[in-house]
Amino acid sequence: MSVLYKQVGIKDVTFGEQVVVVEPVNLYGCSIGDGSFIGPFVEIQKGVTIGKGCRIQSHSFICELVSIGDSCFIAHGVMFVNDLFASGGPAGGDATKWKSTRLGNHVSVGSHATLLPVSICDHVVIGAGAVVTRDITQPGIYAGNPARLLRSLPESTVDSATSL
Repeated sequence: MSVLYKQVGIKDVTFGEQVVVVEPVNLYGCSIGDGSFIGPFVEIQKGVTIGKGCRIQSHSFICELVSIGDSCFIAHGVMFVNDLFASGGPAGGDATKWKSTRLGNHVSVGSHATLLPVSICDHVVIGAGAVVTRDITQPGIYAGNPARLLRSLPESTVDSATSL
């Protein structure tokens, strides 16, 4: 029996100042901004950008074509998806079939949420276990499957978070 064993760990990563990484992790070909934290058992794939002051908790998976803004929180077990199985099955590594995901600044994503390829504006909270299937263009709190707006955030909350 032959086994192909690949060890990744941390390879070809651009780190900002004062980044904390708790191993074991798989980080490769990505960029992590100043003052960010990466917890254990996290995988961040090539081409991903993580902004400044972000916190990525354990067991989260951030696939290629994801961009996360500044001051974001990704809770435990969050999954990002870039393959929508558009042809009835997995893309089989064909990156031309993948789609991108963009999170703005001050976005918090609750534990075990799943984000399909979407764009999320600044100042959004995604509830635990939510499945985000559509772009989010209005600041607020979203939850459910599919995720829906529960309530808007007060302007004072958005304004004070912007000035941090």
